[in-house]
Amino acid sequence: MEYVYAALLLHSAGKDVNEDGIKKVVEASGVAADEIRIKALVAALEGVDIAKVLSQAAAVPVAAAAAVPVAAAPAAKGEAKAEKEESKEAAEESGVEGLGALFG
Repeated sequence: MEYVYAALLLHSAGKDVNEDGIKKVVEASGVAADEIRIKALVAALEGVDIAKVLSQAAAVPVAAAAAVPVAAAPAAKGEAKAEKEESKEAAEESGVEGLGALFG
């Protein structure tokens, strides 16, 4: 996650998002930089317009909230609560499996 934050920090500062820049930002935060993860991130961001992606990401929650009618809100609230409980149970079951992916 710190690598993505480093890339966003470089972008917001108007700097090039490259391997050297990300490495410097990560190391300045006190974290040992992993060259493989940095290279993978830079490769994934190649050709991506970060400003466009950020503007689209900021607009999505607003559009989704506007799509819910006011009359349906109480019913949706009950359904959301039931779905939340189900997803919590599923998350607990798969939590151990996903933990390896986070730190792998």
